[in-house]
Amino acid sequence: MINIVLGVLGVLTLWFAVVFISDFMKHKDDLETHNSWGKVTFIGFVVNFFDTLGIGSFAPATALLKGMKQIQDRLLPGTLNVSCTIPVVLESFIFITVIEMEPTTLVSMLAAATIGAYVGAGIVSKLPEKKVQLVMGVALFITALLMLAGQMNWMPGGGEAIGLHGSKLIIAVIANFILGALMTAGIGLYAPCMALVYLLGMSPKVAFPIMMGSCAFLMPVASSKFVKEKAYDRRASMGITIGGVIGVLIAAYLVKSLPLNILKWLVIFVIFYTSATMLKSASKNKEIVS
Repeated sequence: MINIVLGVLGVLTLWFAVVFISDFMKHKDDLETHNSWGKVTFIGFVVNFFDTLGIGSFAPATALLKGMKQIQDRLLPGTLNVSCTIPVVLESFIFITVIEMEPTTLVSMLAAATIGAYVGAGIVSKLPEKKVQLVMGVALFITALLMLAGQMNWMPGGGEAIGLHGSKLIIAVIANFILGALMTAGIGLYAPCMALVYLLGMSPKVAFPIMMGSCAFLMPVASSKFVKEKAYDRRASMGITIGGVIGVLIAAYLVKSLPLNILKWLVIFVIFYTSATMLKSASKNKEIVS
């Protein structure tokens, strides 16, 4: 069944790549002028390098893109999804093949996240800038809280299970559907998905194929919608994709692990700060929110 899962993922990714590259080539002569290839490629390398090691990419990418003034707030959700799709698919192929878990649980949770993303992307791609700022400000704050809870050992430590059954499986499917929908708003799936895995008593190891696989399946679907709605930054997305693929390969095959404790504290601080700046921008935005 795992081979079928990877085969479907490969087809979805190929479809997304055609949509993304076709749109990029169609507009290659009128790309955004407020950002630079060097900076967005650097951001892609850094955030996807550490994403492969389990930190997550959306929140750090948001902080770097805003800190370096590389993107308009309105385009953040679409750009995050589009730019990280191919790097995350690459991560997923690596982790799904090396970590054992029950196929039924994995497939059910991946399908739920994908359907949730399909529903969510159609809504988020049409949101005005102020709503995006509000949603992402709150989302970043929640993400930082979840990461803080993990650092302080306030969350359960997980169990030994590599699969779920009965009511626990139903809870996992519903929760992952919601997380898939929220991810299209720029809310990273890693931290809440890891918390879900721990709360349901699963082994911490299976969090990696679940969270990376969920993102890998939902992102081609959601990202294609963002591309078609022109709700993303083309230059930033392509640069982050290129840098991200390099970062994933180096992290997975050369580095494999790092002492990440200090870095995680730094990331938590940066995410709280970015959340505050996003909410401040929303409060100053005179755009009417209906």
